[in-house]
Amino acid sequence: QVQLVESGGGLVQPGGSLRLSCAASISRFSLYTMGWYRQGPGKQRDLVASITSGGTRNYGDSVKGRFSISRDNAKNTVYLQMNSLKPEDTAVYYCRGWGFISDYWGQGTQVTVSS
Repeated sequence: QVQLVESGGGLVQPGGSLRLSCAASISRFSLYTMGWYRQGPGKQRDLVASITSGGTRNYGDSVKGRFSISRDNAKNTVYLQMNSLKPEDTAVYYCRGWGFISDYWGQGTQVTVSS
């Protein structure tokens, strides 16, 4: 059974940093595009960042220059380093892994940015 398990969320002050992790029990993980999405209260779920099997990264406009996505194929894990956090970054952050015919989501981890 495929599982994506996020960790690393929590409460942080504005300007602070967090690193999210997503451990994926996906066969041939290295072939998947992995991404982070977020959904704030009353908002739609939006792409935060993605990284392809070849290492190409893509970021949402609101996080460019502050967030960084990376992957460790040996550990079947994708990371999201979040710096200079703002209150508007508050959301549930979801991990996603997708390939040609498969699409998997994690359960999400809450990130709250507040003083």
